[in-house]
Amino acid sequence: MLNLKRFARCCASSVLLLIPAANIWAVPLSGTAYLCAQSPVAAKASVGSGKANAVTVAKRKNSAVAGLPRVVRFREEEGRGLLVSAWVNGAGPFTFAIDTGAGATILSRRVADQAQVSVNDKRPMMIGGLSGTGAVASYEAIVRSLALGDEQNLLSSNGLVLITDRLAPGVDGVLDPVGAYGLLGFEINMVHGELTAFDARLTPLRRGINLPADGTIVSWLMDGQSRRPFVMLEGGRRALLDTGSGFGLAVTADAARSLGIVPGNGRRRGDVRDLAGGSIPAHRIAPATIRLGALVLRGIPTDLLPSARAGSPVLLGRDALRPFRLSFDPINRLIKIMPG
Repeated sequence: MLNLKRFARCCASSVLLLIPAANIWAVPLSGTAYLCAQSPVAAKASVGSGKANAVTVAKRKNSAVAGLPRVVRFREEEGRGLLVSAWVNGAGPFTFAIDTGAGATILSRRVADQAQVSVNDKRPMMIGGLSGTGAVASYEAIVRSLALGDEQNLLSSNGLVLITDRLAPGVDGVLDPVGAYGLLGFEINMVHGELTAFDARLTPLRRGINLPADGTIVSWLMDGQSRRPFVMLEGGRRALLDTGSGFGLAVTADAARSLGIVPGNGRRRGDVRDLAGGSIPAHRIAPATIRLGALVLRGIPTDLLPSARAGSPVLLGRDALRPFRLSFDPINRLIKIMPG
């Protein structure tokens, strides 16, 4: 049974009524909601300175020489996440949100129709939310091509996607870069808004190299059901590096205690609404300090999710990751976190 995540929205004052009969759902302001594929069917999903622009041009030239996808620019928008232009089967452009925690690339029904994507099997995969209530349907499909940034910048992945009727207004799809880039490594530069591919066979990440004090290389841990990027925090808890989440650090009460965080009651910020229609209260508690390999993250905005489903992962979202460049090496299963 594969864990998948969908976007949700956290309101600072009240529960958002965003799953009406019209099947609308919301994207993250401060949080996300996870989905678990349920039996019987399992699911398989800033503009820089002149100097930064010069580096981008050089990267593009190198990528073209190496036959890699070119560097892609993205932007961050409050409430919608990291947004990139995408083309599916030559149709587009569409607006996709880059989400390392998704577990699959997800298309809206509108995108699937315009790109003439047909589902592989008419049987829906029923997906439940972080709250443990409700379920929605998605369908597995194969796309012929997926391009980012411009129509010619094609990715060479296996083309496996999910199709759902419930995506947020203004978001046409969710891009899972882990799946979309296949065995290529990729870097998400949160500071300069760039997504860059690299060949992990030729330029692998390596432990033991000299890094600045505010950088680290850690193991890319997997949950046995997907390739979502988990890392080990000091204290023995795994955390999901989740660019689809607007949280800094999000924890259940049990996880908070194991990390040495005193949960308390905190300040009620509203409810995280998941795709299946359930809701989970989010409480802002005192900022936390955690250690990730050699890197110490201090004063991270922290939210307690007291009623999240059992086994929900610790999340490290954009409010914690925003100062960094995140490099993912799927072959050597390493992740490098460096200041941007």
